[in-house]
Amino acid sequence: MSEELPRAGAEAPGEILYSERWTIRGGDFDHGGEVAAAVKSTLRQFAVAPEVIRRLSIANFEAEMNVIMYAEEAVLELQVLPDRARVTLADRGQGIPDIGLAMQEGWSTATPEMRQRGFGAGLGLPNIRKNCDEFAIESTVGVGTTLRYGVRFPL
Repeated sequence: MSEELPRAGAEAPGEILYSERWTIRGGDFDHGGEVAAAVKSTLRQFAVAPEVIRRLSIANFEAEMNVIMYAEEAVLELQVLPDRARVTLADRGQGIPDIGLAMQEGWSTATPEMRQRGFGAGLGLPNIRKNCDEFAIESTVGVGTTLRYGVRFPL
């Protein structure tokens, strides 16, 4: 992207400065992390503080890998506002039967193949929640899961 983007914090709160969507394909381990890297690059163009970018990058990577491991496909949408970055990730997949259990550190339904790839520690959703200022999850078994999370920019 070659155009100059406005600096976060420059406009009225609530106004969307930028929005972009990416598709994540389930089972595509070879491209895991690419969407998280693209979001990171976008936030750098807004001069977002490195610590804020780091926190959101962790959340995005965890969310992206959950899609790759458990869903058919998802769309991740980034919205940059003057005071925050918001992410909505909606997948088509198996859904989560027990969200409370899935939010517990260490709980995992990873397959042996996923574990051989280094995943399955049961930290995905807890890490997303821990690194974000806003977090919400909705899931329907057999349909999919929607995550909404975000970080606020320091004033």
